[in-house]
Amino acid sequence: METTSEKNTATFTHLSTLSQYIIPFGNYIFPILIWTSYKDKSEFVNHHGKQALNFQLSLLLYTLILALIAIPIFIIVFLQNLPMEAVFNDEDFVIRNFNFQGNIGLLTIGATAVVLFGLLKVLEFFLVIYASIKTSNGEYYKYPLTIPFIK
Repeated sequence: METTSEKNTATFTHLSTLSQYIIPFGNYIFPILIWTSYKDKSEFVNHHGKQALNFQLSLLLYTLILALIAIPIFIIVFLQNLPMEAVFNDEDFVIRNFNFQGNIGLLTIGATAVVLFGLLKVLEFFLVIYASIKTSNGEYYKYPLTIPFIK
């Protein structure tokens, strides 16, 4: 049976990932600090620290994949519709007659990647809260769709 201190520490490890909304890379820094401080003292905190970090690293990987899909697509579509006379002759840059029909497939893939990223961030928020609640109740929790980088 886990002590209240272990439950609180493990819960705070999950909740510390939400610091990303205030401090850049806080979702990695604070869980690592908490986990490394307590991993040898408690198996419960060790498990939840690994889960929190693995989940954040998995989300980073998924985000990079979505960015590698969306960003080149939008750049390609933009450059295809860029009037070259504006670039070479120093004219005003105005996009006229943007060709949606010729690029609808690419734009759909790019927009889908952006929507998936948004859904991933919303899912992350709720899963972190859910994991924190489970942890505060003394239960072991494993995030879905998580790659076990740290074993």
